[in-house]
Formats: sequence, C-alpha cells, structure tokens
Amino acid sequence: METSRPWERPPGRAGSPGRPLFLTSKVRIQDAGYDKTLRSFEKTLTNLGTDYLYLIHMPYGDYHGSWRAMEELLRAGRVRAIGVCNFLPDRLCDLILSHEAVPAVNQIELHPFCQQRGLREIMAQYQIRPMAWAPFAEGLNGIFRHPVLSAIGAQYGKTPAQVVPRWLRQEGVVAIPKSVHAQRIQENFAVDDFRLSPADMVQIHALDLEHSLILEVSSVSEVYRLHSIRFEQ
Repeated sequence: METSRPWERPPGRAGSPGRPLFLTSKVRIQDAGYDKTLRSFEKTLTNLGTDYLYLIHMPYGDYHGSWRAMEELLRAGRVRAIGVCNFLPDRLCDLILSHEAVPAVNQIELHPFCQQRGLREIMAQYQIRPMAWAPFAEGLNGIFRHPVLSAIGAQYGKTPAQVVPRWLRQEGVVAIPKSVHAQRIQENFAVDDFRLSPADMVQIHALDLEHSLILEVSSVSEVYRLHSIRFEQ
C-alpha cells in the first residue's frame, strides 16, 4: 500500500516559504462515483487554480469509485494528497484493504467531548493523520465556559478556546477551527507559547463522552437525510 502525506512533500504553488498552505476540497455525496468524481475534480481545479488535498466528504454512495478516480489523480500528480472525511473504523479499513493508496488524512468530529480514541488508534496504525472539524464542538456543552477547560487555561493566562487547539496539537491532531472574527482567529493561532502538562491532558481525557454530539455518521436516519440532499440537487 502507498500513502501520500502533504506535510511530507515540498510545498506547491499554494505554499509559502517555511509554512506551506494546503488548500482542501471535497467530493460531495452527489458526486460520488468514478466518472462524477473526475468531473467534479476538473471543476474544482479550475475554480482554485492550484493543486490541493482532495477528500471524500462522506462514506456514502459509490465512494470506492471515487477513491479509484482519486488514486489516478494522485498518480498523475494532479493532487498533492487524497483523504477522507467521517470514515469510522469499518468503512476506513474496508477502503484501505480494497485499494492501493492509504488516505493521508481522515477529517472527523473531534473535540474534548468526542475524542474518537478507538478510531485514532486504527488511523495511527496506517499513519493517517486525524483532522478535527468542529474542534470547539460548535459551542456545545458550554465549551467556551467549561470549568475544567477554564481552570486549565487560567494556569497559563489562556482561554478555553486556546486550551482546546493546544490539546489537539499535543495529541497530533490537525485542527480546523472556523471563525469570521479577527480577534478569535488571532486567539486560535496564539497557542505556541505554552504546553499542557500531563495532568492537564488527563483532565481533558476525562471529558470524553465517547459519542458524537454533532454528526452520527453511522445513524440510519443520517444516511437517509444525506442521501435525500443528494437527490434534491
């Protein structure tokens, strides 16, 4: 099996010296399948005008056909790396065992209340990098005022919103927080001047509820909902 990890390759046109920038796009459910994926790629490449990381958005539909198309794009050097989103252990292992290329990343719901440790153990076996969408749990469980995260942050003069990305970084997880507020964006980047202690990490570990708060990928109702979106478009 082969894999392609964008952080191990020289930066392309989207990169900057010393700090490469990786643009990411996804194959939507309605574009699943070999031919549709290739057409979707051409459209996205035209829109972005550069190479990038290409992901399968959901483990539904003909994602095997999509992966075959993406492997071809990778071999041809038309994408820098390929990966998946929301693939739980069964689908992830099925994909890996059915194809040549191993996903570079798996973009998953990952935050203090849903830490996905079992899935991450499997990903580590194949050197698949976890990428956390909604690292702040979309504000659920009072994450920005949570007493444990607040107490940890107070030791370092940091907010809970800075403790979370610091924790993810120490866990080896790529975080993709989202904000339109300049102050919060700056806050998200200001996490390199402190390090959480082992005791801090244990406290955050104990916050894990061991289930999704936002998207239950394996739920039958979720499968029907997402497929209905596919057919509406």
